[in-house]
Amino acid sequence: MSNPINLRPSGPPETVLPPADAGAASQLAAALQLTEADQRAAIAEVVSENPRFMSGWAELGDRGRDTIEAYAAYRVGYHRGLDALRANGWRGSGYVRWSHESNRGFLRALAGLARTAQEIGETDEWERCELFLRQLDPGWPPSDGTY
Repeated sequence: MSNPINLRPSGPPETVLPPADAGAASQLAAALQLTEADQRAAIAEVVSENPRFMSGWAELGDRGRDTIEAYAAYRVGYHRGLDALRANGWRGSGYVRWSHESNRGFLRALAGLARTAQEIGETDEWERCELFLRQLDPGWPPSDGTY
């Protein structure tokens, strides 16, 4: 573990996920350049080849054909993110900030899960996810609105 946790005397530890696999990121970038009609299938192929790639799951959720499909993709990205956080030293508390590019796939999946949980009327999960986002990054949502 080369960079799992940064301990800070002024507060909780901060976890920064390692950068995504460059090949997966390149495949995703290429998929996003396709026509809107072709993007979903290309992104699905990326995540089938790279099932731990949280940004891919978040993008797949963004292109869900309905709310339930989006919810499922976001949930997979969220759980893959929890696995990655734990593997990188996170112990259930501490910051996972948007300012670190490598954390964004997980945070996007969590935000998408919150949004779709609200859409299907799962209020308790929506509230838990929203609270969790603010615990992970007290500056949530990002001011640039890019999530």
